[in-house]
Amino acid sequence: MVFVQIREAKEGDCGNILRLIRELAEFEKLSDQVKICEEDLRADGFGENPLYHCLVAESFPGPGESQEPCVVGYGLYYFIYSTWKGRNVYLEDIYVALDKGCSQFRLSVLDWNKRAMDLYKALGAQDLTEAEGWHSFRFEGEVMRKLAGK
Repeated sequence: MVFVQIREAKEGDCGNILRLIRELAEFEKLSDQVKICEEDLRADGFGENPLYHCLVAESFPGPGESQEPCVVGYGLYYFIYSTWKGRNVYLEDIYVALDKGCSQFRLSVLDWNKRAMDLYKALGAQDLTEAEGWHSFRFEGEVMRKLAGK
């Protein structure tokens, strides 16, 4: 029997978090888009003003089993602000708590990942593309610099 504990990530978990990020990217057929490294995760999540927060799921072997504890999941989240609703939390991957006073939490899912969409809907999430017509956009790199006039 395996036991799983959810806990706040520690700086020493960054290697395992990166391993899981790469596994997720491979599942999503987006491995070539992972540009972050372990040092980035440490600097951005564990400094004086962290840009993200993270929880990890750690499995523990049952009594009499010889395996070591292993990080098997993570949830990376950060806070955003809505001018209409106030404090929000954006969940990059899976676990988050209500104790931060947020009125909403948001996440994104690839359009082909029907299992995830069905799960989120079954849990009571609203598909904002369906319900309100919202589409998510992203500016990157050279395009961002061009917009900024640099």
